[in-house]
Amino acid sequence: MADIKFGTDGWRGVIAWDFTFENARRMAQALANYINENAPSDLEGKQTAVVGYDRRFLSDRFAADIAAILRSNKIDVVLLDKPVSTPVISCLSMLNFWMGIMVTASHNPPQWNGIKVKITGGSADSRVTKEIESFIDTNPVLYLHGQKAPVKNMTDAYFKYLKSKVNIKKAESVKGPVVVDYMYGSSAGFFKEVMPKNKVIEIRAEYDPSFKGIQPEPVEANLKELTATVVKNKAALGVAFDGDGDRVSLIDEKGNYLTPEILAAVLLDYLIKNKKLKGRVVQTLSMGYMLKRIARKENMPFEEVNVGFKNVAEKMALEDVAFGVEESGGYAWKGNMPDRDGLLAALYFLEIMAVTGKKASEIVDAVQKTYGASAYLRFDYPLNKPIDKNGLTEKLKKKLPKKILNFKIEDIYTQDGLKIIFEGDNWLFIRPSGTEPLLRVYGETADKKTTKALLDYGYKLAAPFLK
Repeated sequence: MADIKFGTDGWRGVIAWDFTFENARRMAQALANYINENAPSDLEGKQTAVVGYDRRFLSDRFAADIAAILRSNKIDVVLLDKPVSTPVISCLSMLNFWMGIMVTASHNPPQWNGIKVKITGGSADSRVTKEIESFIDTNPVLYLHGQKAPVKNMTDAYFKYLKSKVNIKKAESVKGPVVVDYMYGSSAGFFKEVMPKNKVIEIRAEYDPSFKGIQPEPVEANLKELTATVVKNKAALGVAFDGDGDRVSLIDEKGNYLTPEILAAVLLDYLIKNKKLKGRVVQTLSMGYMLKRIARKENMPFEEVNVGFKNVAEKMALEDVAFGVEESGGYAWKGNMPDRDGLLAALYFLEIMAVTGKKASEIVDAVQKTYGASAYLRFDYPLNKPIDKNGLTEKLKKKLPKKILNFKIEDIYTQDGLKIIFEGDNWLFIRPSGTEPLLRVYGETADKKTTKALLDYGYKLAAPFLK
């Protein structure tokens, strides 16, 4: 009987250890209690809940159990008929259902699984997740025999939504193929649903719940096969999705990895200049300051929030937010659902290439020439035991010197780990992950060598407190 707690996006655990059928059913009953307490009586043509799942081991069985428990609790629920990306569930929660429930552990290693909750197109905020947690074990699990949910295919609604947000004809006009790396995840095949099949080269698209031993996270170290395939095929772009398709990374035609900092700057710069985007720019603390410079130039408010896209999504749902981003490959902007969507971001980048007539590398060069060079890196270090984030932050703060690598410290943030701001918008961020047993160290300077040295320093600073 695990202690079920939501992290930065959903509840996750190791399969057969704490993510078990018993615990997933406890969560399902808590969700049922929350829905019956909070869902309005008039849903204005929407159904109450939809349940989807990714390609992980037994995800379909967990999803079927969750749907059956909701139905046993007299909730109008639909179970999707095959693995889908999380953006499908987010989209359905905006268009067709009051709540979306997704069985996935996103980018976590194969032995993990989890449950995400979506409302009005975005991740459930902290207020909602705390209330769901409060319902756990308040009632016995109600799982009545024969209460199977109706099974449907509803991905067409998502693809229709995508086509209404991106100029697909423009995206199609980019010369050269696009290599798409699905990393064995549940968005496999999706690119060919919106782009001509002869323009798409797919890799790692086959079904394998073990992800062939890789972690399905589209960070640079995991994209060597994609990079090689882009260069070999003289492709216009390389695209990689994480295990549930809400995160994306891009590789330019030369085989260079586009950091989240660079990609976010390209998207925001284009949206402002070509779509007249206005409003607040919101990013997580794990991002750098190219967006801040863009916002300053355009007289747009700028704000940083705690790590986790749900914190960005909450702002987007309640305030006039133009653009929201987190460092792990999640991008959203005004006019779309307030959630990450890897496929939307990739298609939009192709549209940018078509409209500007520039290659991917040329677009990157142009945005850095305008807003400054960015060499952004993140290193992850395994932890043997859980680390108290607030306690670690206080210890690190007390140990800080006045200078690090000859960078003068200008400011310190401590609300979600320790973020150190140096002169010239250089920075270092140290925090335990909210979803995995990892210490994450992030940083950014004008060149990769200096950034790496900064991250090495950050880990050495934290190492004595990790034992």
